[in-house]
Amino acid sequence: MKALLPEYIQERLTAHPGWRLEGIWLARDLQFEDFKSAWQFMDYVAGCAEAQDHHPNWYNVYSTVQIRLSTHDAEGVTDRDFHLVSSIDEYLSDAQHTDLTPTPIFRN
Repeated sequence: MKALLPEYIQERLTAHPGWRLEGIWLARDLQFEDFKSAWQFMDYVAGCAEAQDHHPNWYNVYSTVQIRLSTHDAEGVTDRDFHLVSSIDEYLSDAQHTDLTPTPIFRN
């Protein structure tokens, strides 16, 4: 599997507001109402990740969750990442959350 070209990634991101390309990662930083809400979101994403056999890099502090998606074997973003993004977006469409200002947490 090959990494997608940055121009193609940017084009596809137009269908996924809140997501951005950050180096070799699709990135999103979120804040939920409280820790329980953040954990429920992470539990949902964990189930999707297991079902899709594609796991995020993420960081959680209390009510914030920072997500970074990349296909390690391809050393960049692939269709697998966009599949997980779609699953995450589905959950977020009904979840109370705030998109946070981008905060880098991983080095490329």
